[in-house]
Amino acid sequence: MTRPNILVICGRNKRRSRTAEHIFKNDDRFNIRSAGLSPQSNRKISENDLNWADLVLVMEANQKAKIRKVYRHLDLPNIEVLNIADDYEFMDDELIDMLRVKMDQVLHENYGTQVT
Repeated sequence: MTRPNILVICGRNKRRSRTAEHIFKNDDRFNIRSAGLSPQSNRKISENDLNWADLVLVMEANQKAKIRKVYRHLDLPNIEVLNIADDYEFMDDELIDMLRVKMDQVLHENYGTQVT
């Protein structure tokens, strides 16, 4: 199997999704990219990101709804909600632990892959 492309999204791509990209960027089992939904994002989500992605991970359910509404003209990949509130700073230890556990669950469900 080729390595899946995983797109991680949060509000502004400053803390949650950026942390996920940072801690998993050298993982050999998948490619990862992060972006935000807000116009003030460090890196704003684009159609190219969604076309690249095999799986999209969002932090909150409303972000999934927004992507489906804004990009309804695209054939969207599966979008999974991690349910991680915007309560953490970039590279916060608790956020890292939560991301590892939730990424492990989602990857196992979608690809039978474990994140170590």
